[in-house]
Formats: sequence, C-alpha cells, structure tokens
Amino acid sequence: MRTGTIPRVLGTAAALAALLTTALAAPAVAERSTTPGRSPVQAAAPANFTHPGVLVSRPQLDFVRGRVQAGAQPWKSAYDQMMGSKYASLTRTAKPRAVVECGSYSNPNNGCTDEREDAIAAYTLSLAWYITQDARYAQKAIQIMDAWSAVIKDHTNSNAPLQTGWAGSSWPRAAEIIKYTYSSWPGSGRFGTMLRDVYLPEVTNGSHSNGNWELSMTEAAIGIAVFLEDRAAYDKAVGKFRGRVPAYIYVTADGSLPKVAPGSGLDTRAKVINYWQGQSTFMDGLSQETCRDLTHTGYGLSAISHIAETSRIQGQDLYPEIADRLRHAMGLHAKHQLGTPVPSSLCGGSLKDNLGPVTEVGFNALANRLGHAMTNTQTLTERQRPAGSNNLFVAWETLTHANNPA
Repeated sequence: MRTGTIPRVLGTAAALAALLTTALAAPAVAERSTTPGRSPVQAAAPANFTHPGVLVSRPQLDFVRGRVQAGAQPWKSAYDQMMGSKYASLTRTAKPRAVVECGSYSNPNNGCTDEREDAIAAYTLSLAWYITQDARYAQKAIQIMDAWSAVIKDHTNSNAPLQTGWAGSSWPRAAEIIKYTYSSWPGSGRFGTMLRDVYLPEVTNGSHSNGNWELSMTEAAIGIAVFLEDRAAYDKAVGKFRGRVPAYIYVTADGSLPKVAPGSGLDTRAKVINYWQGQSTFMDGLSQETCRDLTHTGYGLSAISHIAETSRIQGQDLYPEIADRLRHAMGLHAKHQLGTPVPSSLCGGSLKDNLGPVTEVGFNALANRLGHAMTNTQTLTERQRPAGSNNLFVAWETLTHANNPA
C-alpha cells in the first residue's frame, strides 16, 4: 500500500499540552460582558485561505494525533469510539445517486441517509488516515468522495436545502484533510466541481425557515468556499452568519424583542413571537427553537460553533462577535438538560429532548481559549464524553476539539 507522509515536529504534542495547561489554569472571566450592548469590532476577512481549514486545522490534527498516540484521555477513548463505528469501515460501499430526494423529516428518503452517512464516513476516514497514517483510510475516503462526485446532479423535494446543508457540511471537512495531507487525489478537481455546481447553489442564499436550516446551510457554504478558495462565496456566507446568529439567540441587550434576520419579513411583535414558537418572555441564551425542542436547537448551536471555528482557522475570528450569545445559549440549555427545573416563563415549564453531542467545539473555544466561565456547559460536555455522531453532520468532536489549544 502507498503511504502518504506529512511533516512531523517531535515536540508538537508536548508543546501543545503545555499550552493547554496554561489555558485551563487561566482565571475565568465574569458571566456578563463588561460592555453590555456593544458589539465587538468585526473581524476582517483573511487575505489567503488556510488548508486544511474546515472545522479542523493541521495544528489541531497534530495535537489530536499526539494525544491518541500517548494514550491520553479523553482522546484515546474518543478515537476508539470512532474507529469502532460503521463510518470507519474499510469495507464500506458508497451509495451515490444522481438525484437525492428528501421530503419533510426525510420522507420520502431517496438517498438522504446514504448521502449524509457517506459524507460522515469520508470525514471519519480522513481523520483515521491522519491519526494512523495508514493510507488505506485515505484511499477509502477518496473512493467514497469520487463515487458521489461522479454521479450526483441534484437535491429535490422540501428538505433539499437542509439535506444539502448537512451533507455539504461534512464533505469539505473530509476533502480538505485528504487534499492537503495525503499524497495524491486525482479526482479532487471533479469533487470541487460537484461542490460548486450541486451543493453551493442550494445553500448560498440561505433560508427563512427555522434558524437551524440557514445555519447548517451557511456552514456548508463556508466550508465549500474554503475548499474552492472562493472569496465571494466565503464573504457571502460570513454575511449570512452575521445576520442570522443575532436572530437565533437572544440576549437582553437586544431589547424587548429578539432581532430578526435580514429579509425575514417578521415586522410585527406577533410575527416574531410566532416564529419563536409562541415564546413571549425572552432571556439570555434563549434560542428561536428552544420551545420547539432541544435537538433542533442543538443543530443551530452546533452550526454556529462550526462556522466560527472554520473562520478562526481562516484568520477571521468570528467568535468574539458571537461569544456572548453562544455562551449564554449553551449555558441555558445545558443547565436545564442537567436537571434544573424549567420555569413556567420558559416554554410553559417544559423542554423536550436534548442537545445531542454538540457542545465540544463551542465550549473549547469560549471556555478554554477565551476564558469564559461556563460551568453548566462544562458539566454537560464532560458528562457526554466521548461525543459521537448525530448521523447528520456532527461527528467525533471530543476527539477533534476536547481541550484542543491549537
């Protein structure tokens, strides 16, 4: 078997471990912003793209590889979980189709699950390649990506935008790792054409459906833009993000009502309350979908974290712009998922479902890197380790982002 090679610095794991110790020892800042109501200065777009640079960077991957090789926890158990999953199988056969048809709640489901899971498998195998340096995993990831890029032409039916967003979030993560760390991928150009022609047009203009739709679509758009090195698509995705996040998570500085996304048409109090699932009492961290259920809220918070993480890798750190909203949202929902009684003023005193394995990326960025106190989010995150996959667009984030200082 051909084995690709990558540069290695022997001291990388030790140095990053030292950085981690310093970060975790730093004093936490107060829960509230010191300048309530004032937005952070917006970060400028980067001049050049960084690769691999969708959700995970080379320094982050090097840190993970070092921790796994050292048998350190929680990374080793997270790695074992990933490698024991169906997504890491070297015998997987891709199931591409020309048209993926997905109705509401994937009914009908004509290729929806197959596409999402093949995309997650490609990402899983790319992580397995980087950590093990076993070329078989890279070649299997390539086989899956090539199978889809040779066939798919369109997504149809009512859930097409969301389906495209979910699968389109996972594909660029895999493609970035393989293209920029493995020795050869002849089909990378055709894969890029697939992303540009089939996926990007479906997600780039966003959606005025529930916020998790547009956030997942925007996550796909920014990842695709990085892989394609498409500056216009990248900037458009960042613009969508900046308009949607304040309309998805409420903070008291917003005033008596949540903000609305540009072009939403929510021009009365009644329309806004209806859009927020009938919730008329607003509090720090409330999500537009909190009173729908925590699972869909988790999709939105996860996509927010992923977009911000990719932007940070690219040199345009969006976390400071949304940190206050995201930390309050994660904290509020984590607190009640952990068992704190829900007041009658919040969704009539009852919350449904749970967030899922979605807190690692945001928690690592906000608590470990930026120093925000996030006790409830930390408790929930650590309790859920190792975080697995939601089988839609989230996968293995304890492995990739737990206490990762890179």
